[in-house]
Amino acid sequence: MPRTTRSSKAAATASAEKTKSTTSSNTSSIYTLAPELDSPPNVFILPKSATPESRIITLQNPRYAKPTRYLVCPSTGFYEFTKMAAPQNKSPRSWLIDGTPLAPAQTTKDSDLYVATPVDPLFLVLPALAAKITDKKRMFLSSDDHLDAVSEQGDYSDSGCRKENHLVEVLKWPSTRQLLEARMAAVCDTVEAGDETMFRLNESKLVEELLQKAKRMSSAEDGLPKSMEEKFVTKALEAPIVGIRSTAVSMTRSSTTVTVESAGSQEGEPEDMTKVTKTTTTTTSLSEATTAVATPNNEVLPSLTPTPEVLSLQRLRVSLNFLTSSYLPPSLSAHLKPSLFNPPSVDFAPLESYLLQLTKLRQEAVASRSHGDFSRKRIAGDEEDAFEKAEKRRKKEEEEKVKKAGVSRGVKELAKVNTRGMMKLTSFFQKKT
Repeated sequence: MPRTTRSSKAAATASAEKTKSTTSSNTSSIYTLAPELDSPPNVFILPKSATPESRIITLQNPRYAKPTRYLVCPSTGFYEFTKMAAPQNKSPRSWLIDGTPLAPAQTTKDSDLYVATPVDPLFLVLPALAAKITDKKRMFLSSDDHLDAVSEQGDYSDSGCRKENHLVEVLKWPSTRQLLEARMAAVCDTVEAGDETMFRLNESKLVEELLQKAKRMSSAEDGLPKSMEEKFVTKALEAPIVGIRSTAVSMTRSSTTVTVESAGSQEGEPEDMTKVTKTTTTTTSLSEATTAVATPNNEVLPSLTPTPEVLSLQRLRVSLNFLTSSYLPPSLSAHLKPSLFNPPSVDFAPLESYLLQLTKLRQEAVASRSHGDFSRKRIAGDEEDAFEKAEKRRKKEEEEKVKKAGVSRGVKELAKVNTRGMMKLTSFFQKKT
């Protein structure tokens, strides 16, 4: 009878060869990722009008005095980069860009987007023009002196060397130099010294230039951005509600009245029959008229409503605040504030009067709430504080939702386990008593 079993040595050899082949195949399928770059590439949106000679340079930010990137084109001027970041409380986002022949494709974990928007080069030169604005006697200087002062501005690095400023490089373009000198002449007094033009800052011209920019910004076709309009105009001028008016709106349904011809004119009909018919018709009409349904209509009555003039003045003031807080040095902004927010060409008296009435109404509303409700331990002194608290609470709830959405199913199931009576893990590491 032939043997039907294999030897153990042959089985062990086959198993070892199978394990070896499986391990080699798994090892060959593993892909090692490249190390993460310190400065990964970013996504930029540049204007179509920018020429190939455009350059991204480093200049000092006029507001914060820090090195900032700008795009300079010899044909179209200066651009600043506005960062468009994805909301933190939303799910992750990414960019998929096609049409660019990049040989080594890359993946970035940040979905930030940088948009190049035009900026007036006057703001970049203002720190040098207003360096000695508090001096009573200011001298006329040439454009080279002012531009050299701009190029020499900047913080020092840890090694003691001045950080780079690329203004000297772009001044080699004649069109860029002419643009800067033209913007300087718009806010400066000028005198001719031979073949050279001398400049000295004029506060009145600077105030008028900023005011014209604010007017264009506030009276644009689309107006202020939606977020600015809602926060700084609508909410800032919103008056407290004093009551709700309820009005009854009668809605009557159309009724068809059956007309019965009088038979009194006919021969052979009694006169009493005619009277009964008229009475029945009148009663039917009255019963149908009493089926009207009264529906209340609630209307919110604000205590104060801003006029179009007040809204326009508020938008102008918001635009001035935005310009001074974003593009002017702090010292220059504080120096120009009295003359900038009370210019002779604009009368802010209607807005100031409305704000005084609004402040008084808000104080009265808070006082009436405090007298009417004694169960409150603490009453907010301002509606803006309550709005900010509600906004923070909403953001916190959204962050918690995002955190819960990222939790795995196993962790969620473990969170439902009843741990009453169980010892915590930290109890095993405490000292024995």
